[in-house]
Amino acid sequence: MYSVYQHWDPLKVCVVGRSYPPEFYSWITVSHVRNLFERIAQETEEDFQRIIQCLKKFGVSVVRPNLPQPHRVNGRFIPPPMTPRDHSVMIGKNFYMAAESCTGSFYHGCYDHIVDQIYSQGNTVKIIGHGINGAMVSRLGRDLYFGTQSYDQHCDTLRQAIDHEFDSTRNHVVNTGGHSDATYCPVCPGLIISLYDVPTYQQTFPGWEVVYLPAQSWSLIPEWQALKNRNRGRWWIPGFEHDAAVIETVETWLSHWTGYVEQTVFDVNMLVIDPKNVMVFNHNDTVFEALQRYGITPHVVPFRHRYFWDGGIHCVTLDLDRSGVMQDFFPERN
Repeated sequence: MYSVYQHWDPLKVCVVGRSYPPEFYSWITVSHVRNLFERIAQETEEDFQRIIQCLKKFGVSVVRPNLPQPHRVNGRFIPPPMTPRDHSVMIGKNFYMAAESCTGSFYHGCYDHIVDQIYSQGNTVKIIGHGINGAMVSRLGRDLYFGTQSYDQHCDTLRQAIDHEFDSTRNHVVNTGGHSDATYCPVCPGLIISLYDVPTYQQTFPGWEVVYLPAQSWSLIPEWQALKNRNRGRWWIPGFEHDAAVIETVETWLSHWTGYVEQTVFDVNMLVIDPKNVMVFNHNDTVFEALQRYGITPHVVPFRHRYFWDGGIHCVTLDLDRSGVMQDFFPERN
């Protein structure tokens, strides 16, 4: 039976996302725009393969979603299954699918074979609402930490829903104002990598070291600022900030594929392979120095078009099975 109790336990089975192939974009009539998206498609799959190679090096079994049949719903193409963690999560021995993703790629046959595989292991599959998915929860054994979708979300209502479903764990609500995996990452017992704009961790992680990342602001990227007012901060293809044909293509046909890239700093969006190894998309001196102090080796696997897809390495993967049993890192809370 599959299970995940702590997200730093040795990874055994992992989903890696998938994007449309270059030929999908044959419908784009402007040649340089079509060539651009064909190149993005090719390089995205190349980078996915690099992620897969790194995982297999550590003995991880990799499964991938199927692509939906390309067709339009209300005039727009169905997004590819790029970020499985945004729609699902394994907590303990239960696999949860987000109810709000029912109209997305998760429910267009992309993950049917993966769900069947989970059922075949004897796991329970549940549909759950309230924005609960793998991007919003940190699994630390007896303690579960759930992020908020916005800073003004009613935390008491969220806590009640969480406590109703997860009645055998100690549950916490952290006001992250969006995906918690883009805000902080408990890499191992005692260490958190976080942004500056997060409330104190004195109560939620007492005694743990919190390493904040300085200068992680999109205001430092002038090219990004040039495009921000035109696409409301949801995507960025470097070098095409002023290309009207590219902007029109994305905003007309693909805008619902993109998220809100301005809130995502990928340095904290990491995938822990095991207690001594972690995967990241790029280098950061502050992060690497902290990891090395705890005996953790970072493995850089670039994802060249992360600004367009708005997904860090934690988002484009989904851990289905890890070794280990539930542990209690804060026994004094009992």
